[in-house]
Amino acid sequence: MTISTTPAPARTDALAAPASTGSRPAPSARSVRTAGRLVAAGSALWATGLLLFGVDAETGWQSTAEGLSSLAFQLGLVALVTVQLRTGATGTGRLARFFLHVEHVLLGLAITSTLAYSFFPEYSDEAWFMALDAFWPLSMLGMAAIGVRIAIAGRWKGLARVWPLGAESWAPVVIPVSALLPGAASYVGAGHLLVGYAALGVLLAVRPELTGARG
Repeated sequence: MTISTTPAPARTDALAAPASTGSRPAPSARSVRTAGRLVAAGSALWATGLLLFGVDAETGWQSTAEGLSSLAFQLGLVALVTVQLRTGATGTGRLARFFLHVEHVLLGLAITSTLAYSFFPEYSDEAWFMALDAFWPLSMLGMAAIGVRIAIAGRWKGLARVWPLGAESWAPVVIPVSALLPGAASYVGAGHLLVGYAALGVLLAVRPELTGARG
């Protein structure tokens, strides 16, 4: 009697570990919609605060109200950058992701500045207060650079690719106008927020698939 030693054919239905792609799964459409709503709401709130109280609101409850409206806007930006990071909007390389992490840090410091401005204005002459205040424009200039990179990378599609280029240009547009025409600063700032960031938030809420979101 002979005993067969022919090996059994390899199974093709066996479970195998998937190859790593080196990137996180795309976020859900629901999470992008949520971020879009936060951006739209925060932008609309700050635009309202600018129109009601101006860029340099009077000390007191008006200043606090304007500061808190800008805080809502900043929190929306944190959500926006998170979506940009998770969708690889600026690219999937380490450097592209690093700059989005840097923007999160800048926004965190800018938020700290807003809280200090709203609740501790008596320290406005302190060195630490003025140092924190610098992160407001720095964070907005960082957003402008991100908008340029999104347009170049082309990972977001359609209007989602080009709208951040205009929306995130808030600082390069509004800061010079505020210096040249201070009386128009609040109107220009509010208008840019509504046409730019608020509209971008609505776009993300309505068309999350343009970012590559799943589901």
